Amino acid sequence: MHHSALQRWLQLTLSWKLGASALNKLLTQAGSVEALCSLPHSQPAALGLSAAAWPAFLGWQQGKVDASLRQLVDSCMRWRETPGHTIIPLGSADYPPLLATCTDPPPQLFVRGNAEVLHLPQLAMVGSRKPTADGRRLAHRFAGELVQCGYQITSGLALGVDAESHRGALAESGVTIAVLGSGVDMIYPKSNSALAEQIVERGALVSEFPPDALADAWHFPERNRIISGLSHGVLVVEAAEQSGSLITARLGAEQGREVFAIPGSINNPLARGCHRLLRQGAHLVESIEDILAELPALVAWERESATPQAAAPARHSTSTKLSAQDKELLAHIGYDPVPLDVLVVRSGKQVPTLLPHLTALELQGLVELRAQGYVLPARR
Repeated sequence: MHHSALQRWLQLTLSWKLGASALNKLLTQAGSVEALCSLPHSQPAALGLSAAAWPAFLGWQQGKVDASLRQLVDSCMRWRETPGHTIIPLGSADYPPLLATCTDPPPQLFVRGNAEVLHLPQLAMVGSRKPTADGRRLAHRFAGELVQCGYQITSGLALGVDAESHRGALAESGVTIAVLGSGVDMIYPKSNSALAEQIVERGALVSEFPPDALADAWHFPERNRIISGLSHGVLVVEAAEQSGSLITARLGAEQGREVFAIPGSINNPLARGCHRLLRQGAHLVESIEDILAELPALVAWERESATPQAAAPARHSTSTKLSAQDKELLAHIGYDPVPLDVLVVRSGKQVPTLLPHLTALELQGLVELRAQGYVLPARR
């Protein structure tokens, strides 16, 4: 989306007078922001707009934007000019495909860090802001093991389980993504500011709110749908019966994501939310294998090489340990085919450098070459 179209889109979406579902329907009907500007006037209901939102939409079409909104949009556009700052509008090829399938995807994402990581396979990890010592250890451990198996860890940068999940991923040099209930320049809670900067270096901070937006109570239920929407599944580590983590899990289930929960002692109040999820059909998790059995996974070579030779697939029998370059390349390949030219952009390496590594990975059965590009094989 070029500069003027993005500017017009932000003028519409940041007015807060149209919900995400209505904006998605409008854009789907029009096909582009440019077409939306000249969409023929019809009945509000036909466009999915409420009677109250109809005047706002007509005013936007006519270029009637008040001074405060124009100033906000101009500020966002200036923010975008800084390296590492990205605005991804709905409908863009850069918009995360899993999130786009949700019924109410955010109209845009403001990203600090590497926006390309939003296309990598992710697992959401959420839980209590005041976990037990065991809860903290489990969050850290599971996050570390998941990134070793090819998943990026997505969470909300909150105190407790969220923060430990991010730290666990970073400790294993993995990618982690924090979805905020504030703008990406207004870290909340402030005590996690240093952690946020580490995440920017290894992944991304994401928000649907303008970069300088303060945290607000209603922002957090909204951001929960993004955490689950970006991910293949949601793992709840510890949660009370009345917990925002259960909202994320519910949203994940509604979005068609797998929901996982770690059980705990019946004497631990923070286990009751997980037990409730288990009664409702969530997958019980005692080890990393319980998650990988339900989701396609990129299994790190260290785990494959630990398999007894008799039980290992024959295609791995003559392989050697993966190099750091191979692991880095695998991180750029997902479960949707990735063309070679896209891998060149993502990795920063040229075709002659990439091809030997891709061939080696293909021979080891860790990637497959299809007509549309390279893809990770489904876990069997």
